[in-house]
Order: sequence, then C-alpha cells, then structure tokens
Amino acid sequence: MVPIYKGGDRSAVTNYRPISLTSVVCKQLEHVIAEYLRQVWDKNDWLYEGQHGFKLGYSCEIQVITVCQDIVDSLDEGIGIDVIIIDFSKAFSFVTRDQLLTKLVPSGVDSRVVIWVREFLVGHTQRVRVGVHLSREVKVTSGVLQRSVLVPLLFLVYINDIWRNIDSCIRLFANDCVIFRKIINKNDIEKLQKDLDTLGEWAVENGMKINSGKSKVIRFMRAQVKNPLGHSLVDQKIPEASNCKYLGIIL
Repeated sequence: MVPIYKGGDRSAVTNYRPISLTSVVCKQLEHVIAEYLRQVWDKNDWLYEGQHGFKLGYSCEIQVITVCQDIVDSLDEGIGIDVIIIDFSKAFSFVTRDQLLTKLVPSGVDSRVVIWVREFLVGHTQRVRVGVHLSREVKVTSGVLQRSVLVPLLFLVYINDIWRNIDSCIRLFANDCVIFRKIINKNDIEKLQKDLDTLGEWAVENGMKINSGKSKVIRFMRAQVKNPLGHSLVDQKIPEASNCKYLGIIL
C-alpha cells in the first residue's frame, strides 16, 4: 500500500490515507464480480435509494443538488430545516468482515459469490511503500482494502441498512452522510434527536466510529434570530455552525 497525504501534520501517520495496490489480474476479476453485483442489485432494487455513491446513474453533483433543493423547498414554504453533517472516522477501516458477509447474503447474490468475497477479504498481508523503501509485512485482520475495485461496492452493502427505523431524511454518498428534517415545532426537534440516537446505536452495533466533534449541525431558516441548537450524537453535543462543507460545496 502507498500512503496518500490528506492534510495536517505530515509527521502524523493518521494524516495519511492507505491506498492498496493489487495485481492487474486481481483487479480484472474484481471488475467481473463488481459488474455481477450491480446487475443483481439493480434487478431487485436492493440498494438504498438515498445512497448516491458508486452507483451507475448517480453522482456527487446530483446528491448535492438534491440536498440543496430540499433545503430551498423548505425555506420557500417558510419552514426552517435542521441539517446535520455526520463525520464517520476511517469508515473503511472499521468494517467488520463477518457483519459485511452477513449483510451480503440477503442481497440476492449467488452463494458462491459470497464465498468468493469471503476469500477475497481474508488472509491478506500488507506492507507500506514510501519511495523505494518497503516496511515489513503485517497481517490485515480488520477493515477492507481502500481504493480496490470491489471494496466500494462492498462498503455500500455494509452501510445499506443505516436508514432503517429513521423517520428523518438521510442521504449518503458512500460514507458521507447527511440527515435533515423540517422543524415546524418542538415535536420535530424531538423526532430528529430520536433519529440521531437511532443512528448512533447503528454505528455502535456495526463498529463504526462517529466523530461528533467534526460533525456539524446547521439550522436553515429565514428568521434573523435563531434559537440555540442542542442536538447530540453518541452522547456528545454536535457543534453548531453557520456553514459547513458537504461534498466539496459550502452550505
């Protein structure tokens, strides 16, 4: 694998994203499996409709436009809307393989493909390459290979049930998550908080780590005076902001 610098202190290992380099033969076979998965899921309409990442016919731009349009529609109705941007820390690294395979089974794919995916995920070793230097090999016991052909689709499987039991609108672009709700009265605030609690429980059950400090909450409304927001996630208050970046766009 090759570490790609993300930002911040260059001497901190956590500020690098590990990009896996696999063989050409492996990548070609991954393309075959990935195409099969897409065909099965398109046929049975299995993937969550609010997920726009790594899906044919969907894009980052469409996701941004959809979210912005929902906000504007609410303001045109004279109704405020609370928007929470959720930050998942190192989402691909926290994927639990057994849970991933359990979620893949009911998606409609052939059982032999499930077995192939299991064999694809286990038994890996990796070493880091920086220039011409290589580290010693270590076993990979958790997570999935970042930037491989197949893994993005497998991550969609892992996060596909995040919306269940949530009444507010939740939209995803891979692991970029936004949840929002029109706020007409206090009851809507309580319902949104209940959904955030449900989201937090999902994260704990699936081993995903939510960074409450990097998550943001914004209330869009036409009124000049806004009441303080008190939404929390995994028992931590979500920082209130006047703007935030979502998929590269400042809201």
